[in-house]
Amino acid sequence: MKYLLSGNEAIARGVYEAGVKVCAAYPGTPSTEIFETLPKYSDSLYCEWAPNEKVAVEMAYGASIAGARSFSAMKHVGLNVAADPVFTAAYNGVGGGFVIVTADDPSLHSSQNEQDNRWYALHAKVPCIEPSDSQECKDFVKEAFAISEKFDMPVLLRTTTRVSHSKSLVELGERVETEVPAYQRNAAKFTSTPANAYRNRTKLENNMRLLEEYSNESPLQKVEIKGSKVGVIAASIAYEYAKDVFPEDTSFLKIGLSYPLPMKLISDFAAKVEKLYVVEELDGFMEAQIKAAGIDCVGKDLVSNMYELNPQLLKEQLFGIKPETVDVGVKPVPRPPALCPGCPHRGFFYTMSKNKNYVIAGDIGCYTLGGAAPLSACDSVVCMGGGFSVGAGLAKALELSGQKEKKVFGVVGDSTFFHSGMTGAVEIIYNNANMIPVVLDNHITGMTGHQDNPGSGYTLKGEVANAIKIEDVLKAYGYKKVIIVDPQDLTAMQQAVDEAVASEERAAIVCRRPCLLIKRIKHDKGLCVVDTAKCIGCKKCLKVGCPAVMVKDGKSCIDANQCVGCTVCAQVCPVKAISRKEN
Repeated sequence: MKYLLSGNEAIARGVYEAGVKVCAAYPGTPSTEIFETLPKYSDSLYCEWAPNEKVAVEMAYGASIAGARSFSAMKHVGLNVAADPVFTAAYNGVGGGFVIVTADDPSLHSSQNEQDNRWYALHAKVPCIEPSDSQECKDFVKEAFAISEKFDMPVLLRTTTRVSHSKSLVELGERVETEVPAYQRNAAKFTSTPANAYRNRTKLENNMRLLEEYSNESPLQKVEIKGSKVGVIAASIAYEYAKDVFPEDTSFLKIGLSYPLPMKLISDFAAKVEKLYVVEELDGFMEAQIKAAGIDCVGKDLVSNMYELNPQLLKEQLFGIKPETVDVGVKPVPRPPALCPGCPHRGFFYTMSKNKNYVIAGDIGCYTLGGAAPLSACDSVVCMGGGFSVGAGLAKALELSGQKEKKVFGVVGDSTFFHSGMTGAVEIIYNNANMIPVVLDNHITGMTGHQDNPGSGYTLKGEVANAIKIEDVLKAYGYKKVIIVDPQDLTAMQQAVDEAVASEERAAIVCRRPCLLIKRIKHDKGLCVVDTAKCIGCKKCLKVGCPAVMVKDGKSCIDANQCVGCTVCAQVCPVKAISRKEN
């Protein structure tokens, strides 16, 4: 029987069918749904949200060392965080098969860059496998584990946003159980001293040579000879697009194992066609290697190395054929992302926006939107945990340049605090950075879709867990004054900021209020309403940046379909024209 599954759901099914025992990840779009699907198979395997991607890979790799098939997943920038253990695991090799999903995000739908993680495979010297649809997502996972165990190395399985989230039919199989052997110490293999790593280096090169030979015969590569004029080499979703664009008599070499490339197979295929195209999304990863091998081909001189491809774009870039369009006289209305109505972060950023001498180092998460107008309360956003560490650098530079009127605040969320904010908090206090760390604790990992974290009190499987208190961690680090405040109480929020700035002791702020979208928490259902007779049309309520607040006929107006009654707009109204109405 066939089922309609997304690529992420199919990967989870492949993990189950492959007999995997241990799985660990940190959520990140477009990979998140893999681990949101895995708990349905928890009778057969263990799965968890780890504090960050590095911990997830290390945890899963530890299970591999013990002989269990193990699995980890992350978005593309997550692999930057996990790179340290991945590179070393390539040298050591595996016990049980070990597969890591890296989900790339062309066009930066929810990311700060669109790096092409196939280069990680080349750099770390590990195989890279690329499925192009949901059926392949499931099947290629199983093949990835076979390759991992055959060649004694971890395997990267690379998807893109479109492969991860698109749905197609998948034929399911049965789970094949894998036994975990009795544990035996193998220090020479898994203890990465320089002497052992020196010896493992030779083993890795030998395995890569064997893997390249296998790549030429792998069932993951598919040759489709239909004509001799034009040939196309493509992988992942770019193969699907190319099939739509090129004529029926085009021959294809579909690459499923993209590192190491099957150079003999590619050379044989190139000899059968007059003109060879290499179609790939983002970088010319395959093209560069094919040209280096002396094989003439056309690729990035026509196809863009930025942003997502699609059949229309590909047709225009390759053949100059622009799509036919009809002007219907409708112009798109810009709708930039904004903090949700009732978002607990709004009160903090509104408070910060009122003082132009505050410098705010932001971070990756919902609170990035605190930098959007009209709040405009963010000076930088770099990476997870950078709110604290980048803030420390800002503070040092401002201090050394004599800009004493500036005060730096570093901002991270609760999940980000556990991910990589704790080391930044240590940096601030250890190296005496003149700044205030702020944790926006909304009890959940918000931006990626409400996954639990070490502070939420629940595990991936919904089981009650020991909730780590952020203020206890900060106090243990040496922050003498940790101010806990409800950010939707604007008076208390301003007092907390003023108290932290004035404090002669090391101070930190924890803004604590749960996200309104957490299903297990019951929230008030009241709404805010405007008394138009009192409203003077000053528009100060618009400065809180709530999508529910607008102006109609010169007066404030609140959309009852969006309002959640948080009262932030009411608190900023100078004439008390806004009040909360209970349902």
